[in-house]
Amino acid sequence: MVTPISLVKEIGMQENESAGMIQRLTVLNKEVVLVGTAHVSRVSRELVQEVIERENPDTVCVELCQSRYQAIKNKEQWQEMDIVKVIRDNKTFLLLSSLILSSFQRRIAKNLDIQPGAEMIQAIDSAESAGARVCLVDRDVKITLSRAWRTMSFWGKIRFLSQMIISLMAADDISEEEIERIKQQDVMESLMADMGKYHPDLKRILIDERDEYLAHKISHSEGNKIVAVVGAGHVPGIMTHWNQPVDIESLETLPSPGKLAGYMGWGLCILVMAMFVAGFYQGGMNAGTDMMTRWALITGVLAGLGSAIALGHPLTILSSVLAAPLTTIHPLIAVGWVAGLVEAFSRKPQVKDIENLPNDILSIRGFWKNKVSRILLVVVFSNIGGSIGTFIAIPLMVRMMA
Repeated sequence: MVTPISLVKEIGMQENESAGMIQRLTVLNKEVVLVGTAHVSRVSRELVQEVIERENPDTVCVELCQSRYQAIKNKEQWQEMDIVKVIRDNKTFLLLSSLILSSFQRRIAKNLDIQPGAEMIQAIDSAESAGARVCLVDRDVKITLSRAWRTMSFWGKIRFLSQMIISLMAADDISEEEIERIKQQDVMESLMADMGKYHPDLKRILIDERDEYLAHKISHSEGNKIVAVVGAGHVPGIMTHWNQPVDIESLETLPSPGKLAGYMGWGLCILVMAMFVAGFYQGGMNAGTDMMTRWALITGVLAGLGSAIALGHPLTILSSVLAAPLTTIHPLIAVGWVAGLVEAFSRKPQVKDIENLPNDILSIRGFWKNKVSRILLVVVFSNIGGSIGTFIAIPLMVRMMA
């Protein structure tokens, strides 16, 4: 299994030259100094400060969107999160994966005694000191993650999350020297690129599309002299798309959910119901009842097991067991939604849970301890259990009919 840790070790064997992190580009009458950085690097922060002070630009572009900028500037943003709305909007997988990615980066930064995104903060501070305007040039992270999430299958999401969790457990193994050696491919972006070998659409959205977006936004920024601070993994792509036409509107559009998933959901519902009817018709009352009982036991027990693994409340586990036989058939309701809402009301997160979330996610134990992240785990694991139960129960029912 490819993980950020194994990827860093592999990339870290390739030495970098600091000069390779700075590229000079031109567009119309503008001069652009492109600075590639690693997002958890002390040297990158110092390089950014040095370049801005030396170049004295009119504009400093930073690889941030408004959401990420507010996350850096506003440390209390977690207090505004509505966990119930997250569950109802079906964004649990999205938020949990984002937390794990953030945890990985925060943990490395903590070990190296540097603030995550320090080079971006330095770019903003240096720009303000130099009297330069600051331009946020990255695509909104919510759009990027949503576009990526919709390209992944259910099992693809599980694989992605498992890789992140394994890497979180081993994040302490990355040294500052290794971080500096991999500047040509920032660790998180390198991971995404490597995953692109197995899921090209994921790489296209997370890396390639943002390369186009960054190139367009930087080249269209105001000012005759611009310093652009971006993750080093984006530098080659930005140079590739420099001075090329970009359909910026399409890159900012959130695609509608595919109809195929809806058809498959209703198709599964019809299939299972038809099997129940066939069971009663062919084998009589006892056979039909036996099929429904086994379906309920398999899906319910495995969904309950998922909630138990997430250390859900006893009522949460019970609700998973009871809801799974119905929700695994219904395409519009997931057992995780039911379990997550029960967990949220049974163990309502307090202000301290939300305040402690950035620190708690630095460890596996913290993910299970914090009431907010535990709710997300309940949703995910109960859904996984119910899905596994479905894949086990359907072939069993087919054999019973035969």
